[in-house]
Amino acid sequence: MPRYSFLALLLLAAVAAAEAPDADEILIRQVVPDAEAEEDHVLNAEHRFSTFKAKFGKSYATKEEHDHRFGVFKSNLRRARLHAKLDPSAVHGVTKFSDLTPAEFRRQFLGLKPLRFPPHAQKAPILPTKDLPKDFDWRDKGAVTKVKDQGSCGSCWSFSTTGALEGAHYLATGELVSLSEQQLMDCDHVCDPEQYGECDAGCGGGLMNNAFEYILESGGIQREEDYPYTARDGTCRFDKSKIAATVSNYSVVSLDEDQIAANLVKNGPLAVGINALYMQTYIGGVSCPYVCGKHLDHGVLLVGYGEGAYAPIRFKKKPYWIIKNSWGENWGVKGYYKICRGQNVCGVDSMVSTVAAIHS
Repeated sequence: MPRYSFLALLLLAAVAAAEAPDADEILIRQVVPDAEAEEDHVLNAEHRFSTFKAKFGKSYATKEEHDHRFGVFKSNLRRARLHAKLDPSAVHGVTKFSDLTPAEFRRQFLGLKPLRFPPHAQKAPILPTKDLPKDFDWRDKGAVTKVKDQGSCGSCWSFSTTGALEGAHYLATGELVSLSEQQLMDCDHVCDPEQYGECDAGCGGGLMNNAFEYILESGGIQREEDYPYTARDGTCRFDKSKIAATVSNYSVVSLDEDQIAANLVKNGPLAVGINALYMQTYIGGVSCPYVCGKHLDHGVLLVGYGEGAYAPIRFKKKPYWIIKNSWGENWGVKGYYKICRGQNVCGVDSMVSTVAAIHS
């Protein structure tokens, strides 16, 4: 993009931080020249689309649908190139979502409801931060289940919820149990909108704190194997005789990265919200975009933190959070996302919850 100065790029990038759902697409149209044919040649779009279809098992019912998806794919190639410029410490490119428009991606894979804290949500106590380890990862300590896949369903909130409780249950009992997202999908609907805001609605989205409240009030949650995931809304089949874990309390962590780290180390993996703008094209590295909105639209699990080389300044160490996602192991770095710590990037510090499980 030699015709655009770095300052102009940042000014245009500000559009992407706006609340309008199509802001990122507007940014692409502004930054990318109209000579799409020339750029398609540079990007080698046809070959890459063939590779994409083979790698992810994509097929389309009609030629019209195929051609439409190819057009979307080319747009996402340009979008990935833009993300790479706005987020140079990460790697952006073709992912399994590259044939989806940003609107389709949001509708199918994002589902975080607007934030409102339920009545039992308390503020987490302030913890000491002086002796925090430099690097920490709950995966190394056996508190994290395998990466799961929510499918084409806005159920991210339920995976964030179960991930946090799986870790808390492990700390309380020494047993790592995969818990049922589908129970939350099917059963966690009844609430008072005056207290809770928007109620949890299965594939239609939800909020982790609401789900913790449901588990607290219902008495517990079943194992995933007893109540398996279907990626669609269903009728509640909760069996209290098969409860595998339950919540004793949960709390909201302050907007302070040292306190978030301290709660992570002491209490286990944390349920967090994030703005997923850059995640559709993310392949690897540490995501640290120059501009990212604080509107939270995706629920994920914070499992650790570390420090690594930060491109393009290769010799500078940059701290980052380690995020477990719910889009399968064939996304990101085997299902994980690294996002830099500092300045609440993409709103990652804005909605953080810790949960405690009842001891056996």
